[in-house]
Amino acid sequence: MTEQPWKLQSGANVTPGGIEFSVWALNAGTVSVEIDHADRTTSSATMESEGEGRFSVTVPSAKVGDRYRYRLDGGEAYPDPYSRFQPDSVHGSSEIVDPSAFPWNDKGWIGLDAETLSIYELHVGTFSKNGTFADLEYDLAELQALGVTAIELMPVAQTPGSRNWGYDGVDLFAPNHVYGTPDELRRLVDAAHRVGLGVILDVVYNHLGPEGSYLSAYSSAYFSDRHQTDWGAGLNWDGEHNYWVRQFAIDNACYWISEFHIDGLRLDATHAMIDDSDLHIVQELAEAARAASGGRNVLIIAEDGRHDIKRVRPVERDGEGLDGVWADDFHHQVRVLLSNAHESYYSKYEGTTTGLADVVEHGFAHLVPDGSGRTEDTDPASVFVFCIQNHDQVGNRPFGERLHHEINVDRYRVASALLLFVPETPLIFMGQEFAASTPFLYFTDHPPELGQLVTEGRRREFAGFRAFDDPEVRETIPDPQDDLTFLRSKLNLEERRQNPGILELYRTMLWMRRRDAVLSRGSLQQSNAWSPNAQVVIVHRWHDDQHRVLIANFGQAASMPAEWFADVPSGLSMDWSLEMQTAESRFGGQDHRVTLAGDEAVWLNVPARTAAVFSFASTN
Repeated sequence: MTEQPWKLQSGANVTPGGIEFSVWALNAGTVSVEIDHADRTTSSATMESEGEGRFSVTVPSAKVGDRYRYRLDGGEAYPDPYSRFQPDSVHGSSEIVDPSAFPWNDKGWIGLDAETLSIYELHVGTFSKNGTFADLEYDLAELQALGVTAIELMPVAQTPGSRNWGYDGVDLFAPNHVYGTPDELRRLVDAAHRVGLGVILDVVYNHLGPEGSYLSAYSSAYFSDRHQTDWGAGLNWDGEHNYWVRQFAIDNACYWISEFHIDGLRLDATHAMIDDSDLHIVQELAEAARAASGGRNVLIIAEDGRHDIKRVRPVERDGEGLDGVWADDFHHQVRVLLSNAHESYYSKYEGTTTGLADVVEHGFAHLVPDGSGRTEDTDPASVFVFCIQNHDQVGNRPFGERLHHEINVDRYRVASALLLFVPETPLIFMGQEFAASTPFLYFTDHPPELGQLVTEGRRREFAGFRAFDDPEVRETIPDPQDDLTFLRSKLNLEERRQNPGILELYRTMLWMRRRDAVLSRGSLQQSNAWSPNAQVVIVHRWHDDQHRVLIANFGQAASMPAEWFADVPSGLSMDWSLEMQTAESRFGGQDHRVTLAGDEAVWLNVPARTAAVFSFASTN
């Protein structure tokens, strides 16, 4: 890693002459900084106007650890929009932090490889008993042994209260004090790099939370009067005075990459980042974040509900050049196929093995009847992030039910094997690797009045579902504001020892994916998928003369004729070797064996609810 080339120009920054304070306050005629020094004295300094709403001043007496607020026009004093730490949460004063003081030990770390990426998504507050950065650091060796290449933290920016998913963040530069200090987050990243794990951070630029945001007090131009999102007014990416609004998000992305050595960003709901500028904010932000990395390979991944391939199309092909996009079609097809879910957005998915194979082959699904869905193929396959669980798909269910809570464990092993074999990037949500018994529920900690609205809104979301037609039944949906809802969502990591079979399956397939000459390369041009009947999906991947075939049988035992494998070029004339099967006892199965008969009538005999991986080499 080379010396970091990027420096934050706003907020409170350490300089040889003292602490330089800079803020954009378009609404204000005068701004002063009010400082509470560590020795319990206070001071105030009038900031100089630089024009266009920018104010700054250098205060020689200010020190790291002091706390401060900005007073606007002699009235109210507010936290810094660029605050690096809010030790007393969203309404408290900001704390001066020196990011250069941390002793990094990751000089040789080069970043993440998109082609070999496998992601472990987690929520810091519910991953461990104490829910802190320090607690998570202790568990990094276990996560590295699992075989993933990166952990992805749900948003850690400061939110109100003591518990939140993270998407109500308002102090976007301040790691949540409930999880720990900025340096404790740095130690977590440094330790992750030491064991060979990258760290991706989920960030939110499409809205700010409903409590504790003071951006509008500084400048009404932060928010758009033209663009609305599901969470209210969108940020002003393209209207009058948009420069410092765009810079706010760009600075934030660069800040995490530079000051915390974060290896990638997951941009939340980019479809709600509405921007009519010639250069979309998403593209500008991604380019700036990469430039701030100091030479590391940084990945920018979008969540976008429009199936818009432009997000990941190269810039030279009129795209935005991101490294990946969440592609939930795979999850939806699996969920409908295995759990018979058909309401809400699931109604667009047929839930067939044919539909599932199509998603594997192309990344996005063909959706009907509204014509949305895939517009073109793209390569490499790694740009599509697949899952069978993530925070949304579990937490947005009324009782936080995970997939393995609803289906037979044998079929869960098959679905897991399919996820970990396909050429797309697999994402694992915390706990799925050992079939956690705990749910992941939606939880918040807002003041009573706002909290009541959140509770009512949460239950109202499910009014259109047949199971919740009755208002009394809707009352059984866990209250997001109840502390017990949060506590029930905490993982019990001891269950790793109680469910060793599922865990061993994930370890085996993740390490196979990393080490295998074929599976470590993600290409749609070197893979195909098809469904020969209503219960089976077959995926074929190859590189040079090496071939790998996964047979995923979700149904009854099947004798599979050679014609089912017609899409494996010349494969039936080669010697097939069985690499693994999900029914093995080490994975918790009954050791029902896949057998290779090898003739036209019956090529393979595959037990019920079993997946198997075969390898063979072709001759040129």
